[in-house]
Amino acid sequence: MNTDQTINNNVYDIFSGQLVNPHARRILRIAPEYDGIEVLYSNDTASHKLYSLKIICWAMREDGEIFALVPWLNQVMPAPEINDPLNGHWEGYRDPHYDDIFFMPPQHKIVELESAYDCFHQNSNAPVIQEIPDVIGTHAVLTNNGFRTFSLIEILSWRLTADGQVHGMLIDDAHITTTPVLPGDQSLFPAQSHPDFKYFFQHRIANKIKAQDPEALAAIAMLREH
Repeated sequence: MNTDQTINNNVYDIFSGQLVNPHARRILRIAPEYDGIEVLYSNDTASHKLYSLKIICWAMREDGEIFALVPWLNQVMPAPEINDPLNGHWEGYRDPHYDDIFFMPPQHKIVELESAYDCFHQNSNAPVIQEIPDVIGTHAVLTNNGFRTFSLIEILSWRLTADGQVHGMLIDDAHITTTPVLPGDQSLFPAQSHPDFKYFFQHRIANKIKAQDPEALAAIAMLREH
């Protein structure tokens, strides 16, 4: 990988004494996860258990770091940065086909991201760098009255913009001109920009809510109380 960026700031890391690049954490490239690899996490309320999350994609930062991205509460989170006593701690990656647990990104995703970046980075000044379909059934939760009522809307795609942000894209039905709506369609807008956006839910939770599952509805009731 050859980023050819020049560091021209005067911010230093207090431990290493090295110059800090303010853009080093910017995401430059993403690659969809099509093989079913999952993120494992635990939380302090049940420390003896491991839970799994589906992966949106793998991402590469400007400093070369590569990791999985997952929908986490109200943001898109690098898996290794999940570290909250109540909601969870990252515990690694899992390939469910072989029940294999590992901590580094798969080599084929490293090669894919670095090769794609080297091929396409000259176009990185475009407002939208990439847009990939959502293949894990992510939903956005919208409410404007503290969860007394709410809407569950499917995320159609994930859009990487030039500032390194990854946005979950929703369909604005009023602006549909052709169907089916595909990634990049002009009717799409970022869920995170909607004033009523609260959380991302993965498909298992979303489907339980749609099916009026008592446990899922109880969890929603707790959100309402807060």
